[in-house]
Amino acid sequence: MLAFALQYRRQCVILLVLQTALMVTAILAVQLGGFALDWVQFRLTNRDIVANSLETPPVIYGWSPPLTWSGGLQMFSLGLILLAIGLIRAFLNFAYAIENGRLINLKMVVDLRIAVYDKMQQLSFRFFDANASSTLINRLTGDIHATRSFVDGVVIQLTILVLSLVSYFVAMLRIHVGLTIACLATTPLLWWITNLFSKRIRPEYDKNRELFDAMTLVVAENAEGQQTVKAFGRQQAEIEKYRNASMNVQQQQRSIFWQVSVYTPTVQFLTQINLVILLGYGGFLVTQGQLAIGSGIVVFAGLLQQFSSQITALSGITNTIQQSLTGARRVFEILDSPVEIVSPKKDAHLPNKVTGEIAFRNVSFGYHEDNLTLQGIDLFIAAGETVAILGPVGAGKTTLLSLIPRFYDPTSGTIELDGVNLKKWDLPKLRRSIGIVFQETFLFSNTIAANIAFGSPTASIEQIVQAAKTACADEFIRELPQGYETVLGEFGLTLSGGQRQRLAIARALVLDPPILLLDDPTASIDPETEHEILEAMKKSLSGRTSFIIAHRLATLQQADRVIVIEGGQIVQQGTHRSLIEIPGLYRDVAVSQGITMMLGR
Repeated sequence: MLAFALQYRRQCVILLVLQTALMVTAILAVQLGGFALDWVQFRLTNRDIVANSLETPPVIYGWSPPLTWSGGLQMFSLGLILLAIGLIRAFLNFAYAIENGRLINLKMVVDLRIAVYDKMQQLSFRFFDANASSTLINRLTGDIHATRSFVDGVVIQLTILVLSLVSYFVAMLRIHVGLTIACLATTPLLWWITNLFSKRIRPEYDKNRELFDAMTLVVAENAEGQQTVKAFGRQQAEIEKYRNASMNVQQQQRSIFWQVSVYTPTVQFLTQINLVILLGYGGFLVTQGQLAIGSGIVVFAGLLQQFSSQITALSGITNTIQQSLTGARRVFEILDSPVEIVSPKKDAHLPNKVTGEIAFRNVSFGYHEDNLTLQGIDLFIAAGETVAILGPVGAGKTTLLSLIPRFYDPTSGTIELDGVNLKKWDLPKLRRSIGIVFQETFLFSNTIAANIAFGSPTASIEQIVQAAKTACADEFIRELPQGYETVLGEFGLTLSGGQRQRLAIARALVLDPPILLLDDPTASIDPETEHEILEAMKKSLSGRTSFIIAHRLATLQQADRVIVIEGGQIVQQGTHRSLIEIPGLYRDVAVSQGITMMLGR
């Protein structure tokens, strides 16, 4: 986090210079006020003083109003100096506010948010599997603001506080060493209380962010699952769930507020004890003639008040440290997460043409090391071959396809494309060579044309329309009010499942990829539309290496070869005709769908 703050060291130095100037003018104003008081006393006790008097009035930094001036003019000059200092301080405060706002709100927050979002785009699916979307949203919003507060609320303020404490301490020592030591006797106790508070409050903030994530998750799930909630009449239960989540956050915050509310007044009380010591011991020194009233006890009181205010500010900084560290930890967990799937640092494979020949060589994979989803997969797919994959739920079908575009890397074994290990390929080139239709269709809040061209933003309208026609989507698109320029709502929920699926197929086809991965593309489509899509896709599949996960025999029959996966292993493979004659899962599926061996022939 300090490395992040150092990126803005120039702006931070400017802020520190401005604050240093403010601190210097504050000390100067206090000292000038004390000097003015001594000067008033001097004038009252020396009413008949003349220019050549041997009496020497107190001076500040070697200057005092000329004795030849009248008393009123002398005091007026001191007032003008104090006014000038006040105007300078007002300007410095204004400049600090502008520079601080420019650094924090216009630079740091924006840069950090973009950096986190950029890193998220590089992370593998494994990272997103382990983190709920609500948690990621919170990290991009509230946690980033907590992180930036580490810079302006901790790094800058703590540096200013140290400079201020040293300056005020030295200024007080110059007035009277013994009085300074006596008035700061409570400092070790303040340090111990602050350290104890830090240790107690840190876990509280960690727990608070976890509860806030849980509350956000309730909202996110409810928004996405409104149909299910209303269908089962669970609105009141959902309200109660959110109320409980909100109350958990409230109770946790109450605990934090209580501890802060005890800590801050305690610090303030201890600093007030210093003033009691000042009045007692300092008053004694004045009566003994060892300390002047204005330049002595009054100036010392002003410096001590400033010193005490900085100590009090330490309580706020301590609280900010714990709060910002919690947010920063969550933000930098993303920024520091290793990017597992990357292109080779040099000599990445960038062929001019991709034929689509794929080979799995003893490939095993598991989302967790102790639980393999795929085991010992040996498979060769010739360029242009269409392979259908059948298997029960959880057999590893989708996982197998996810390894081809390197959403994950195999736990063991290798996968080759055109004879080259996938890990040696340039990652963007590899993925641009593959068109994918996922099992769960996702559409963006954009126009239909933009959704189809998502993977190929430079695609012409003609290419978009042709892809839509191939996916049997052109007809329903043209019936919409704005046709291809119709803006879809969130997730495309205004469309039917079959319409969304057809747009997803069109999105994959517009790339004109040499490799096509279709994860059950006809699952949400009625039999009539399925027939239309399969007929239209015959031409698109021709000449491409294609993988189709399917459960319907009508889809499986389109493949050159069918692979049956069960328990993470290939248990059968062959053509539709050969597999339907062999006892096994494929024939069981065929029989369950009313297709006899005779029809299969």
